[in-house]
Amino acid sequence: MVKIEPFEVEQWMDRLETTPGVLNIAETCAASVSVDDLVRMCEDKDAPGPLSLSNKLTYGAIRGSETLRQRVAALYDRASDAEPLPAENVIITQGAIAANFLTFYTLVGPGDHVICVYPTYQQLYSVPESLGAEVSLWKLKRENGYVPDVAELERLVRNNTKLIVINNPNNPMGSTIPSPTLAQIVAFAKQRDITILSDEVYSPLYHSLPAGQDAPPSILAFGYDKTIATGSMSKAFALAGIRTGWIAARDRRIVDAAAAARDYTTISVSQLDDQVASYALSAPVVRPLLARNTALARHNLRLLGAFVDKYPAVCAWVRPTAGTTALVQFCRGGVPVDDAGLVMDVLGKTKVLFMPASPCFGLGKDFKGFVRLGYVCETEVLMEGLEKLGRYIEEYLMVDGGN
Repeated sequence: MVKIEPFEVEQWMDRLETTPGVLNIAETCAASVSVDDLVRMCEDKDAPGPLSLSNKLTYGAIRGSETLRQRVAALYDRASDAEPLPAENVIITQGAIAANFLTFYTLVGPGDHVICVYPTYQQLYSVPESLGAEVSLWKLKRENGYVPDVAELERLVRNNTKLIVINNPNNPMGSTIPSPTLAQIVAFAKQRDITILSDEVYSPLYHSLPAGQDAPPSILAFGYDKTIATGSMSKAFALAGIRTGWIAARDRRIVDAAAAARDYTTISVSQLDDQVASYALSAPVVRPLLARNTALARHNLRLLGAFVDKYPAVCAWVRPTAGTTALVQFCRGGVPVDDAGLVMDVLGKTKVLFMPASPCFGLGKDFKGFVRLGYVCETEVLMEGLEKLGRYIEEYLMVDGGN
């Protein structure tokens, strides 16, 4: 039997997010939209609707419809001087989680070595390990704003390093790897003929970058053939329910290999999901959809920032610059709390849900007291959740009434 570690954050979410009356500020997707919402957003009222109900529901296009693959490919032209990505260099998958799994399943195995940023979504290091690869963790540091230090790659790389895995924007930190750092990573990998996988599921929600810093392009924009980007409709596009993601690669052979491996699993994606995703990524819809989600992220991050600032003796963080998640540390009397215990106690007393970092991201003592909050939910949910969490802090975490 294949040995694979329990996927902690998903198991915690599965157990707790259906708690009756829960105020879920653990959710990592931008507040979800409906198909009706997409139609209302559409800037071209004469455009065809999202679904053709007369289509026969066959397997459809095995790699995804030409329309959807073209529209996904167009996402990678943003801020890029590279050649436009052909639709043939994209394969549609069941969410980014399937895209990542399929990439690892295709590219790594026993005898290979993988370098992965850490902390990040557990899949990105646990799946390569389950496939027999050795994994070295490229640890992100607070003093560096949770941006990876490229100089550390010299210590981590081996002769058998097959893959460098990054996550931009980062989950759970909400940090951004800027363009100059991405260029350094690409140069390092290219010199050694190492493939780069960039999980870009939270792109392009670069909503709160420092003044003067531009949003970075995809890893596909740097002129290196051995680059792979994965993404989905779930996070930045607020459509987790259609379970649609993709693998995009500069080297067509990588996509072909993934397609060959995928023949043994899901074969194709749902035609209905494909149609909705194609509609959402059409020019008259994708612009207002991303504008809505970016504005929501900026507004809600200001609310969360005001909350953290209100309780400086209890809460600490590195303010996110992108994505939908933030990592916040909770202390009592200057001592980090037990984050797993805090999550369960807050949920029991207030119905407010967020995720503990120590078990869910393997962070251990270095990140004791840290929790992940998803702040791009409906604003009303965030406000009520923070109000109740504030009352909990004042009753249970403040020492001698101080703040």
